[in-house]
Amino acid sequence: MAETGPIMIAGAGIAGLTAALSLARKGFASTIVDQAKSLSEVGAGLQLSPNATRILETLGLGPALQRVWHLPPAVSLADGTSLRTLATVPAGDFALERWGAPYAVLHRGDLQRMLLNAVKNEPLCTLRLGDRFDTSQPPAGNSLLVGADGVWSRTRSRLQRTGISRFTGNVAWRITLREADIPPVLNTHRVTAFLGHGAHLVAYPLSRGRFNIVAISKGSALGENWSGEARDRGDLLNSFSGWNPALTDLLAKGDNITRWPLHEVTEGAWHDGEHTILIGDAAHAMMPFAAQGAAMAIEDAFELAHFLAGRGINQQALKAFSEHRKKRIARVRTRGAFNRFAYHAAGPFRIGRNLVLSLRKPESLAKDFDWLYGYRALD
Repeated sequence: MAETGPIMIAGAGIAGLTAALSLARKGFASTIVDQAKSLSEVGAGLQLSPNATRILETLGLGPALQRVWHLPPAVSLADGTSLRTLATVPAGDFALERWGAPYAVLHRGDLQRMLLNAVKNEPLCTLRLGDRFDTSQPPAGNSLLVGADGVWSRTRSRLQRTGISRFTGNVAWRITLREADIPPVLNTHRVTAFLGHGAHLVAYPLSRGRFNIVAISKGSALGENWSGEARDRGDLLNSFSGWNPALTDLLAKGDNITRWPLHEVTEGAWHDGEHTILIGDAAHAMMPFAAQGAAMAIEDAFELAHFLAGRGINQQALKAFSEHRKKRIARVRTRGAFNRFAYHAAGPFRIGRNLVLSLRKPESLAKDFDWLYGYRALD
């Protein structure tokens, strides 16, 4: 396929790097620009469902990722007070058979490093660090600017009727444990989400003997910062008061807790005619209640290459891409809103939730995810 260009990508995170690799598969050269002088291992644990791992394997990253990801045999929901397991969705070999790709957990930094290495080894990809675009100047000629610059995207400011970033009132508190520090209450093989009134906690293993904990509750914003050291844990401990002591002790005594204010981007335009398009969090940052933020960025990046390859760089291609993706994103948001209500339920709703979940068989619960995990991105 003939090379088309130039394509400039703002942001060298998961969305931007995946976009560059996906475009290269279709014969497009691109330049990725990021204001960071070096790409550090920002973040902590990450869940990647089969709709995302399928894409990464298609891009040739499977062998490298197999060295750093863990494939849990199941994802469980448990009560944060009694620790009783409420429901289990099978993963492991079941995910491979039902959805055709792995359900994996890994460190976000490991994924970014794999993507970065692949970009550096791809002749059609150019990486410029310590640089940024002049967003006041429109792209010239037959060029395209892909805004993959996250929830506080500067590229988004180029568009009219665009979405805005807003703080959700929720914070993710993150801890990475060493193997020796994992308490017996935590299953060291599977993903477990502990549910409670107004809060929930997710725990799962990472590579190299590490274990990820993320506790989501109400909290305050930090401005345009992704994270900060949680010196004051008052909000955290208040949100989890009344929970099982094995979990609250972990939150009270765990070392190196960081707090990540959760922001979302409201509905708005994703493109301005034929020269600018948003993907990932820049277009639709969402709450993590469906664990699909990274997966949606990966899908965006991969399917953008599909639409450009089929139509070229023009308004029709960008419109078709955004209309196609908005339907998918809307459904994922709806699922996340449902999960938020269910995970944080209290009183009679909590009792009803626990009863309904206890009556569902694992295979029945898995069927609910066929539309999400079984999705095959357009190639």
